[in-house]
Amino acid sequence: MTGVTVDAGAAVGAGQSAGSGGRVPVVPGFARWPVDGSPKAEGKALRQRVARSAHAGFEADAGRPGAVAAVEESNLGRIPELTPIRVGRMAATPFAFMRGSAGLMAHDLARTPMTGVRAQICGDAHAANFGLYGDARGGLVIDLNDFDETAPGPWEWDLKRLAASLVLAGREAGCDEDSCRDAARDAVGAYRRTMRLLAGLPVLDAWNAIADEELVSHTDAHDLLGTLERVSEKARANTSGRFAAKSTEPGEEGGRRFVDAPPVLRRVPDAEAAAVAASLEQYLATLSEDRLPLLARHAVHDVAFRVVGTGSVGTRSYVVLLLDHRGEPLVLQVKEARPSALVPHLVEAGFQAPEAEHEGRRVVLGQKRMQVVSDILLGWTTVAGLPFQVRQFRNRKGSVDPAALAADQMDDYGRMTGALLARAHAHSADPRLIAGYCGKNEELDEAVAAFAVAYADRTEADHAELVAAVRAGRIAAEMGV
Repeated sequence: MTGVTVDAGAAVGAGQSAGSGGRVPVVPGFARWPVDGSPKAEGKALRQRVARSAHAGFEADAGRPGAVAAVEESNLGRIPELTPIRVGRMAATPFAFMRGSAGLMAHDLARTPMTGVRAQICGDAHAANFGLYGDARGGLVIDLNDFDETAPGPWEWDLKRLAASLVLAGREAGCDEDSCRDAARDAVGAYRRTMRLLAGLPVLDAWNAIADEELVSHTDAHDLLGTLERVSEKARANTSGRFAAKSTEPGEEGGRRFVDAPPVLRRVPDAEAAAVAASLEQYLATLSEDRLPLLARHAVHDVAFRVVGTGSVGTRSYVVLLLDHRGEPLVLQVKEARPSALVPHLVEAGFQAPEAEHEGRRVVLGQKRMQVVSDILLGWTTVAGLPFQVRQFRNRKGSVDPAALAADQMDDYGRMTGALLARAHAHSADPRLIAGYCGKNEELDEAVAAFAVAYADRTEADHAELVAAVRAGRIAAEMGV
């Protein structure tokens, strides 16, 4: 890899404020102004090391693992009886395969050009990992919403994964190739323009910029309005109360308990349930103290195991039913946090990957670094020696299915997600630096769009290999679950 590594806190330095006459002490963690050099100029200079057009290329290397081998490796450490469900979900479509193969794509991205600029990255920023969720005041926020793979790394990896996923989603939706490529190119263009906008704002304004009610106008995503309104309406009804009403029954001694609905939801032995419930004491210590009275007004009533996601299938994931004094439910998800699949590939690419002291903590802090607003009950714990993250379950979550969009909506969705990704990266990387590299013209947009098409072709070949292996009985799959 060629390039430089620029940490998020690179501007922090020693010295005294300009014009202070020596009266103002140096405060660790704060910048010294004015700083030497220009982040925008530094970003522009990076083009001499890594041309923006260089991002167009992709060629699988000779040591690349096959699709089946990559899936089998990613299944290690998961619950064996659930891995066929995961394989079945990945075998459904090429886009579904991509959703479950973040590690394989990280292997490929580690061999592509990088500027060396570091940000907190999602690590799995495909088009279906953006969505709506509730804030503390009952409103809806739209942002990235899955951070299992988050780590400090190259911003380009998230952008390329998003662009390639848009091509695959568009193909699944039946869009023509021009529409698919346009969606990828427009996502990169929106990322570039948003980063430039953020670079020109006062820091505090940039930190909270692009309010969700302005997002459609900012990204010219007006064709998405109807879809977003329908998703928002569903999200408002997607609550703990609704889930509990469908998934629980009155208990023998009062309260409520979960009802078996295999293979997705199942009751667990008393000892396992007790271990999960007991872990909530450690979880409370990871929350801000002002959250504790809220949880103290609820009592734990039941614990069940629930299968989730595509990439997450086979990991240990529980739902915990809490009830308040009126019997109103609050459901928490206690989800196993495995090491990020990106870490070995980040190290291979020359990025230092500090060892996580707790994988749940890594996920939670990464999420908080990238989102403008995060779940107020986000925390972590340990169950039977394994790390878990804890969050609200069904917190008015909703999402757009990119594989079901019309052709005239794909580019709108690309622009919207590209802008959201820029906002997320700008919380940890200086937007002036990235904006300086991306520039004003469409050179980067066209390059990454070309990469996206090539990588979508590669993913379709990987998916075909997995499907053939399933049909031949080489790997077990349970379809349609």
